[in-house]
Amino acid sequence: MSPHLAAETTTVYALMGSRAAILVIGGLITYYAYTAYRRTGSSSLKALAAGFALVVAGSVLGGVLHTVAGVDILTSLVADSVLTAAGFAFLLYSLYAEE
Repeated sequence: MSPHLAAETTTVYALMGSRAAILVIGGLITYYAYTAYRRTGSSSLKALAAGFALVVAGSVLGGVLHTVAGVDILTSLVADSVLTAAGFAFLLYSLYAEE
């Protein structure tokens, strides 16, 4: 096995591991924010849950598009970035939303 192939394999595993951690941790944050929204009816908590859901979806979609679907890295990064930016917009809104 060449050193370059071993380094690339390690990088792919690191990427997959970090995306899995984002999915689990971000999914839990989204779940708890949504549960809090359902309990309180707060529109800011609803926006918070949506924001985290979009950030997590962007991260996971970017990884899946590239590693599973074979989409080029630039296109998958654009998809990741667009959803992450939208998620951050929702998070920002959640800080200013009034009941």
